[in-house]
Amino acid sequence: MTQGGAARRTVLGAAVLAAGTGITGLAAGTASAATDDGGHGEGGYRDLPVPTVIGHRGSSGYRPEHTLGSYQLALDLGADVIEQDLVPTKDGHLVCRHENEIGGTTDVGDHPEFAARRTTKTVDGVSVTGWFTEDFTLAELKTLRAKERIPAVRQRNTLYDGRWAVPTFEEVLRWANRESRQRDKRVWLHVETKHPTYFRGLGLGLEEPLAKLLRRYGRDGRDAAVFLQSFEPSSLQRLSRLVSAPRVALLGAANTRPWDFEVAKDPRTVADLVKPEGLRWIAGFAQGIGPTLDLIVPRTADGRLGEPTTLVKDAHARGLVLHPYTARNENSFLPAEFRKGTDPAAYGDAFGAFKRYFELGVDGIFTDNPDTGLLAAEAFRPGRGVNR
Repeated sequence: MTQGGAARRTVLGAAVLAAGTGITGLAAGTASAATDDGGHGEGGYRDLPVPTVIGHRGSSGYRPEHTLGSYQLALDLGADVIEQDLVPTKDGHLVCRHENEIGGTTDVGDHPEFAARRTTKTVDGVSVTGWFTEDFTLAELKTLRAKERIPAVRQRNTLYDGRWAVPTFEEVLRWANRESRQRDKRVWLHVETKHPTYFRGLGLGLEEPLAKLLRRYGRDGRDAAVFLQSFEPSSLQRLSRLVSAPRVALLGAANTRPWDFEVAKDPRTVADLVKPEGLRWIAGFAQGIGPTLDLIVPRTADGRLGEPTTLVKDAHARGLVLHPYTARNENSFLPAEFRKGTDPAAYGDAFGAFKRYFELGVDGIFTDNPDTGLLAAEAFRPGRGVNR
């Protein structure tokens, strides 16, 4: 596959360490600037091992997502990069949740003092009922505890319900910089702005406070150990004017349209953006794309993998790296030919699925199971005997 003209280090996955289940949430608040993550004066994203293994929401196959416990385990399992999704609180703090609706990922429903805040909102054109981070101050949000989002599939993860609070992004930056010092290696983050147009309309823009934190913690430079990602191109364009950190345009299903395109009456869909001219446009403000795996290998009507598209080749031709999402171990998420048995929560042939995507030359992959991803990636990394 295209190497982009830059040397890439070969870094094998770290051995599995202690699960870190005793980690507690850090105290909220500001910290002095920490600039020792190695974000300046060292190699940038082109020096990451390829394929890069990105811990999706941490290690969400094993711990409740977007908790310090999930992030810690992902790092201990050897993930090359660890993902955070950012949403704001009522008082403007950035916290890590996949969605601003938190009924499914916290115990907010068990708090009678917040019962009246359950409401219905329209978020990016979709009606959603529940509790929303923008209706809570950070102090109020810190009284909640995180829980497993899909207990029917990941019942074992419910063992860890209630162990961690919702982390702020600043707490994650402090954690990552501390781990960088202790391990003498850079801890990479993959940070998504969620629903940025929606939040900007509420007066809670994400990009400016995010940039401020990145500058404070030394992750704002071109070679900083962070990727900035969004499904809305305008959010990445705004960030490009605030910081120099590398950016990744997330791409959903082919027939969908980014919400900022909807608002701006831009008729282009994702299908347009993955064409050569669309990728050329993305390359004007981003260094990579994060497509759904189906954009690389569409599934057939019976759920099997079909014929690959030319997206990998076309993106590389425009100098873009590809970090597709999301690879998981469970049958319910795997292509039909890699499932084993009929239990949707049972593990299928995840290694077979990883192998198929790595053979196509993707630069990295988001996965809920970093240890599985690292074992699969080893054979495809330089010097491991696979000719790509």
